[in-house]
Parts: sequence; C-alpha cells; structure tokens
Amino acid sequence: MYSFLGGLVILILGYMIYGAVVNKIFGPDDRQTPCVAHPDGVDFVPISAGRAFLIQLLNIAGLGPIFGALTGAIWGPQVYLWIVFGTIFAGAVHDYMVGMLSMRNDGASVSEITGKYLGGFMLQVMRLFSVVLLVMVGVVFMVGPAGLLALMVTQGTSGAVGAAAGAAPATAMGYTAAEWTKILTVVILVYYFLATLLPIDKVIGKIYPVFGLCLIFMAIGIGGVTVYNHIQGTKPMIELWEGLYNMHPKADSMPIWPLMFITVACGAISGFHATQSPLMARCLTSERQGRFVFYGAMVAEGIIALIWASAGIAFYNATDGGFSTAGLLAVGGGNSTSVYQISVGLLGPVGSILALLGVVACPITSGDTAFRSARLTLADWFKIDQKGMAPRLLLALPLLGAGYAISFLDYGIVWRYFSWSNQTLAMIALWAGAVYLCNNVSAGASLMAAVPATFMSAVSVTYFCIAPECYLMLERNLAYGIGIGVAVLFALIFYFRTYRKAA
Repeated sequence: MYSFLGGLVILILGYMIYGAVVNKIFGPDDRQTPCVAHPDGVDFVPISAGRAFLIQLLNIAGLGPIFGALTGAIWGPQVYLWIVFGTIFAGAVHDYMVGMLSMRNDGASVSEITGKYLGGFMLQVMRLFSVVLLVMVGVVFMVGPAGLLALMVTQGTSGAVGAAAGAAPATAMGYTAAEWTKILTVVILVYYFLATLLPIDKVIGKIYPVFGLCLIFMAIGIGGVTVYNHIQGTKPMIELWEGLYNMHPKADSMPIWPLMFITVACGAISGFHATQSPLMARCLTSERQGRFVFYGAMVAEGIIALIWASAGIAFYNATDGGFSTAGLLAVGGGNSTSVYQISVGLLGPVGSILALLGVVACPITSGDTAFRSARLTLADWFKIDQKGMAPRLLLALPLLGAGYAISFLDYGIVWRYFSWSNQTLAMIALWAGAVYLCNNVSAGASLMAAVPATFMSAVSVTYFCIAPECYLMLERNLAYGIGIGVAVLFALIFYFRTYRKAA
C-alpha cells in the first residue's frame, strides 16, 4: 500500500515540479496557435483547456494503461518504478514535446515534425510507420472493448467468467460471447466511421465528458477498494521492497529487460501519443495551455496505470503460499476477462457497470482518434485539404476497411506488434524533440529528450532482437549487447551531428 500511495504522490509532484521545468525550458509564448490562425470548422476548432485536457486524456488512455499495466504487473511491483519514473521523465516529456512542436508547425502530424528535424528519410519512414501503427491501434481498440462488452452482455455482472468443462457457453439473445464480439466490433466500427469524418467538436467533443466521468469513477473506485481491502487484510498489496525481483512465474524465459518495458506501453511512454497530441495542438488557443493538456494528461494516465497494476497484483495474489503473480499470469494478464473479474470482484454488480464503462471508454475514445489521426497523417502526406466531406471519405474508407480486415487476426499477435512499433515510434519522436531543443534552445536543454530517447532506443532494439514475433530471437546476452550498442550509436550520432555544434 505504501509503495502504491508513494507512487501516486511522486506522479503528482512530477507534474508540479518537473513538468514546470520542462515547460520553462521549452518556453511557450503568445504567438497565434493553428486554430486561432486559420480555424476550419473540422479539425482546427478552438477548444477550452479543460475540454482539451479531457479529450487528450481519453485519446491517449486506451488499453495500454489497463491491459498493459496488468500484464506488466506479472513481473511484480517493480513495474511501479517504470510506470512512475517512465511517465515523469519519458512519457510526459514525449507527449509535451510533440504537442508543442505541432503547435509551432501549424498543427503538423508527428511524421511531418520528425521529417523537419530528422531529415527526409525519416519523414518517409515515419509517414508509413505512423499510418500502420494507427491502423493497428484502431484494431486493438476496436476488438478489445468489443470483447469486454460481449462478456458484460453474456455473463451479466456476476464475475463468473467462462463455463464449466462440457457446459454450453453462456449466450444472450441466442448469441455467444464470441458472436457478440463480432457484432459489437461492427457497431464500434460504425462509430469510428462517424468520429473520423465529422468535425471534432460534433461527436468527440460532446460525448467525451460522459466517458470522462466513467473513467474518473473507475480509477477512484478500483484504487480506493484495493487500498481498503489491503487495510482489511482480505487482498493484501505487495510492497516494492517485498517483490523487487523478477516475480514472473516464467522468469527464466521472460526477463524484465526489455519485455516489461515494452509490455506496459502506454502506462509509461507511448509513441501512439505522438499521433494524438497534434489533434489537440490544432485546437488549443494558447501555447501556455500545453503543460496542463499534454504533460498533465500523461501524468493522469500514469496514475491510471499505477492503479490497475496495483489492483491486479493484489486481486490475484496467492497469499497462502507467499506473494505470487501466478494467478495474474493464469488469467492471461491484461485482457477483457481479468478487467471484468477485477471490476466485478472489487466494486460489485452496480459499481462495476460504471467501472467497466470507463474501461470500455478508454480504448473506444482512443480508437476513434487513431483512425482520425491516420486520415490527417495521409492528408498531410499527400497535401489533401480536409474541409470537404468527399476528400475525408476518400481517406477514411480504405483505412477503416483495412482495420476491419485486420480485426480477424489473432488479437494477441496484433497487440505484440503494436507494443514494439509503439515504443519505437516514441523513440523516434523523442530524438526529433532533442534535435529541436538543441537547435532552438540549448545543448543542455536537449538532454531532457535525448536521455529518454537513448533509453528507449535500447529498449526497442533489444526487444526487436529477442521477441519471437520479430523472428530474430537472438541469444539474450547478444540481444542485450546489440540493443545497448545501437542506443550508444544513436547517442553518438546525435552528439556529433547536433549537440556538439550547439554546445
């Protein structure tokens, strides 16, 4: 409990102290923002800072801080360290830099920003990379909530997920959970179609406050009951100092480095956020709102991730044989089943409804803006004006069609590819931010982006060398060496090409 509460305090202080430092280094001013300079009534629409914060939070808080944090918790409470310090020094810096740079570049997407500061080759790489990532995100955040809603429909709120051996699967209106998942996937896809095409203040701006209330209730409810149960002794939480080792039941084949750092994804740092921050960069009326909206929303997401990681460890902890995460592994880590069981088990039938709606809202409100971001990335790429409905349809239909086709693939495989590509995009965006700071502020200022960029370079490259889905599957020590070596190489390139000239 003390580790959890301490993590919450550090996250809040991180926003107040380090967030202020980052903001002062960047130096927001009173120049016109994109929506003030040329509002178009579709994507460049002035939005208040409060609404923008809520939209940004819901845009970025997809399944990552819930599913990712729960799966990351299988390695034990040291996941708290990555969530807390990764959020403050990497994730929030990343989101802030991309959002602010987008505002200073007429609301440009992350691919255009990267190309400006890292060169033409990276521009083309990031254009393709970000569109592919966004479609995968849309798929992940379409199938995930559909599966959870299907469980709610077929299982009710009893918390008893699954049928006994030999028993017929639970149904509702004659459809099984698997069939309901397919039906609800189509329903969510239709919503995505509307949210992708219509002006940002017509659908997204109107329904997000409702989803936001569910999200806030979910976080307070799950966190509060988890602490209460610890005090009562019914489901004790594991303190950091009690589990500061690899608690994964398959520790020999599942090392903390780099697997946990990739798995947690959005709960600490996420390249997906780099595709989302430009959406609100197009809508803020002052650069001085950036710290609250971009840095603040990421800290809020870190709090959500910390809550779910703590809840998962405590809820599935097998206390009779000592502290263990075997129960969390047995349920599959973060997925629709574990979230359903935790919500119902902690909050009961009534409270779980709002909690589950909050969980469902997270991915849906990220999936819709994922496809919207993909449309705008393509529009920036091919210079297609988006004021008219016809050009929006031209880009949206094939994107949504591709997403629906991918939704039939194995969900676990799509998630793993998403996790690696997600963190790789974050690495690239941080390097772009480091170059900007070095050229426009000072060499010393660039370290606030260059240090986490170097760290994420090591994480991404090591994972690429070791993960089964990437097919290299190198020997572990060799993968570690290559990952660290490439990170050092990137740092040296940055030093000789950019840092030394500005120092």
